[in-house]
Amino acid sequence: MTERGQQNRPEASGAEPMGEGTRKNAGMKRGDPGTRGRTTIADDVVEKIAGMAARDVAGVHALGSGISRAFGAARERVPGTTKSVSRGVKVEVGETQTAIDLEIIVVYGVSITDVAGAVRESVISAIEWMTGLEVVEVNIAVSDVKLPDEEEEEEEQPRLR
Repeated sequence: MTERGQQNRPEASGAEPMGEGTRKNAGMKRGDPGTRGRTTIADDVVEKIAGMAARDVAGVHALGSGISRAFGAARERVPGTTKSVSRGVKVEVGETQTAIDLEIIVVYGVSITDVAGAVRESVISAIEWMTGLEVVEVNIAVSDVKLPDEEEEEEEQPRLR
């Protein structure tokens, strides 16, 4: 054995020899398994969470403008498609933060400022809890008020056979 080879052996370096079952890195803690890799969250995921959270607030009639709701209602009539929960929601997602823009229609007779505050609180809470992203802003545009006597645009229309 060369002198160099002996220096790398525990006995030669003055270190205690490792017994059977002793780990080389004993005492060293490994990181939390949640930090061993990278998680990315798609914009669509955050849009859906925000859309569901906003719709759960009392006083919100719908999300999206009249045009986007009309296109969405037509698209939903196509067999095999589902209702879009992210209509009226736009997000920007970074690595640790997100910003949300919502377009809502409120029910006539409610306080728009109260509804907007409740929507912000609901959206921020849901996104931060489900994704761990920090919500830096929730911008809300109220595009319409649903009057009691207005017809529902999204009601199921009778289909011709």
